[in-house]
Amino acid sequence: MLISPLIDAALAGVLGLLVGSFLNVVIYRLPKMMERHWADECAQMQGTAAPEAEPFSLVRPRSHCRQCGHAIRWYENVPVASWLALRGKCSSCGSRIGLRYPVVELATGALFFLAVRQWGVSPAAAAWCGFSAAIVALAMIDWDTTLLPDDITLPLLWAGLIIAALGWTGVTLPQALWGAVAGYLSLWTVYQAFKLLTGKEGMGYGDFKLFAALGAWFGWQALVPIILMASVIGAVVGIAMKVSSSLREGGYVPFGPFLAGAGLTAMLFGPNAILAAIGL
Repeated sequence: MLISPLIDAALAGVLGLLVGSFLNVVIYRLPKMMERHWADECAQMQGTAAPEAEPFSLVRPRSHCRQCGHAIRWYENVPVASWLALRGKCSSCGSRIGLRYPVVELATGALFFLAVRQWGVSPAAAAWCGFSAAIVALAMIDWDTTLLPDDITLPLLWAGLIIAALGWTGVTLPQALWGAVAGYLSLWTVYQAFKLLTGKEGMGYGDFKLFAALGAWFGWQALVPIILMASVIGAVVGIAMKVSSSLREGGYVPFGPFLAGAGLTAMLFGPNAILAAIGL
């Protein structure tokens, strides 16, 4: 009886590794695609022609080494295994391939494994696997660029509402709807108050949309535990980075990765476990 669920979870983990490999592409390319789109819009507003550029999307051009342009062969793109076989270096020029690539793949694989282990082969497990993939991508993009792309946050929000309507996660549609509303408005209110008092912007609109999406997935009752955990983790990481003098220019730390981490914790252990973990 135990073998089949473990095999199902293991297969889901393998699928997660493959999805994680694709997420590495999304994490790097989607912000670049957004920058190109903004440049094109600016050129149109100024009445000038945007400079011609090679096609650039999630599938074009083919994956290659950023240093020497070496096209990555299929057997050099096997999740985790290829990075280990290549010893973290390009097979052509020997330039370093970041450790983050296999880490993203392993993290996604582990989340898929845990989702299927917890919910079995079911629509709920599929939904939480999709949630995990989106959250991993958002966390890494925000950490790199301080951007939370609408191309991911808004579909994640709508998916939470649709899945609640289908009854796959135990969150009712009214709970999801008010969770989305409360998630967005709560951070928007904090943002406006901070801006009024200091004249500075403490966070971006992407954070509002991500918190709204978490509200849609977990319901309005989970918002307080999630924001508390995100704030605690963010404070600890921020202090550690300040002590180690590793803060970025301007002394800021993006909040999206901590919201993402709290969301994954709520997925795996439940919102109430978050309150217990921080002593409430």
